[in-house]
Amino acid sequence: MAKKKKGPRQAVGLKCKVCSNFNYITDYNKNNEQLKKQTTGESTFPLMKYCKRCRKSIEHIVSKKLK
Repeated sequence: MAKKKKGPRQAVGLKCKVCSNFNYITDYNKNNEQLKKQTTGESTFPLMKYCKRCRKSIEHIVSKKLK
């Protein structure tokens, strides 16, 4: 059985902004994301990713936090 990851990394799902298709699963460091927002005001998300349904690169936003 796999062990649970330790640390501030959090799994999230990414969905297309245009067609709302759930395309990718990724994870990010929650602590680094908060620091980045405080210092520069920027965020890692939305990401430019390829959408199979739209057949072009479109911004993908965080849709839900996975367990």
